[in-house]
Amino acid sequence: MFTLWGSTQRFCDGLTRRSFLKIGAFGATLTLAEMLRARALAAGVETGRPTSTNKSAIMIYLPGGPSHMDMYDLKPEAPAEFRGEFKPIDTNVPGVQICEHFPMQAKMWDKLACIRSIVSVDEHSDSAVSTGYSANTNRTASHPSFGSVVSKLRGGSNASVPPFVSLRGMSVGTEPGYLGIAHRPFTPSGQAQSNLKLPTNVNAGRMDERKELLEGFDDVRRDLDTSGAMAGMDTYTTRAFDMIASGAVRNALNLEKVDAKTRERYKGVEQFLTARRLVEAGVGCVTLSIGGWDTHGQNFTTLKKQLPQVDRGVANLIADLHELGMDKDVITVMWGEFGRTPKVNMNAVRASTARGERPKDRPCNPSQVLATIYQAMGIDPAKTFPNGSGRPMYILDDREIVSDLL
Repeated sequence: MFTLWGSTQRFCDGLTRRSFLKIGAFGATLTLAEMLRARALAAGVETGRPTSTNKSAIMIYLPGGPSHMDMYDLKPEAPAEFRGEFKPIDTNVPGVQICEHFPMQAKMWDKLACIRSIVSVDEHSDSAVSTGYSANTNRTASHPSFGSVVSKLRGGSNASVPPFVSLRGMSVGTEPGYLGIAHRPFTPSGQAQSNLKLPTNVNAGRMDERKELLEGFDDVRRDLDTSGAMAGMDTYTTRAFDMIASGAVRNALNLEKVDAKTRERYKGVEQFLTARRLVEAGVGCVTLSIGGWDTHGQNFTTLKKQLPQVDRGVANLIADLHELGMDKDVITVMWGEFGRTPKVNMNAVRASTARGERPKDRPCNPSQVLATIYQAMGIDPAKTFPNGSGRPMYILDDREIVSDLL
């Protein structure tokens, strides 16, 4: 994963959540190699093994408490103290309405699906929607996030792009758990992004010389190695060089290469465009976030500013994926931790019936939604990985598929 949003975000629970993985000061030729090597050791795969799927996912998080009743689940017939300030508008699907601040999505609703009956856990954490387990459970069980699972399964498939990229400004929701630190997000902010290009005055010839030098170091390590693991040039150092030399990720992150008209469409929501370009480059999972949704007493004031941004980002992304013929190979998901209380007040939280109090029918939980996403990605949600103690653990315990989505 890559993280471009480097700013700190502080929420109402007092926690500061930031991305913490950085590429070290020694430069990409060494640190990328170590990351790739660790990933391969953790995955138990050999270089060149085919990936399990060619599909990709873009996971969009709305950090905090996005209000479902003011976005996709409006209650126009409810009393004023429940329905809030916003009015519903028709979509291009007969009988379906969404918020008036989502006009672009309303015009393409036939390309989208909305789950209005998710039941999650009573806690302020992204863990449930990223791992399928509550933060309390994960403090000891250490289940991996969705992107980390993709990283585990795709770690040996493509030397020039990372399998998991995050455009989020926080580490919450991207933890690798028992899969190990090799499957944490890889972040290109600051020094890390500059490490994706050749240093000044280093051309292709000098880069080849550095590869030969590192091969010499490998010879020394082979002499000290009795296991035979160092036979041949270190594969993962080669892959690190390949990642720099190919420029695929660096080019995807450089939005100056995009035409001006497209950049204008994504102005203010550039992370959606970056996510699209990364999956085009072959990244298996991209996570991003937008806005801060701990709105409380400023709910409607804040949403009047944020909802149009979400609308533009989602609508442009989905439209582009269809235009590029990628809609069947890229799963795009947007969700948050919880909604608001059914009755408008100074707080925020919960779910949906006529007054938005609870699911009316077919309730499902985040684990079941994730199982559905894994299935759509070609990943068996019943797959197991050994945890830190060597015990085989299912990706998800509750693997019931939300069949309506497939």
